[in-house]
Amino acid sequence: MASGIRQLSWSAAEVLALGTKAARGAGAPPLQAARFGQVAALHLMNGREEALLAAALDHLPDGPILTHPLALDRAVIALAEGEVAELTDVSFDALLLSYVDTLPFEVVAKQSESGAIHLDGDLTVPRAPPTLCRISGCDALMDQLHRLAALTLVPESDLSRSSGAGAGLSDND
Repeated sequence: MASGIRQLSWSAAEVLALGTKAARGAGAPPLQAARFGQVAALHLMNGREEALLAAALDHLPDGPILTHPLALDRAVIALAEGEVAELTDVSFDALLLSYVDTLPFEVVAKQSESGAIHLDGDLTVPRAPPTLCRISGCDALMDQLHRLAALTLVPESDLSRSSGAGAGLSDND
């Protein structure tokens, strides 16, 4: 680039892994952290606003990283049983849409005039895989993800090494 500014970009796999580690570092349980990693990658690939991801991380140990997957799971079960698939305790925003987009089948979330959020679609129709692309323009979010992911690391000390942290001699062979 002529201006000397380097544009950083990341693969979807890098964002997924870093998003998962960041959610764990911020206090999310393992399964919700893994789902958040998937959502983060898809959310950014679809050009949705990174501020929603940053805010979700800031709300841990509560907030949408915990509530969205649970509400979605309840709605999918209801849809599979032929019942009304209503999403409760969640807000209808781009983050919710990204969670829905990670489901393996063609379903959509819709908000009715009354404000209720419903899941609609066919659980027998597989969702087409996303078109992979490089993700860029979210440097502040990536800095936040790196900071939170670092919280999952064991501090370097004699005590941690004596407890088994780090590589042993046979690990380096």
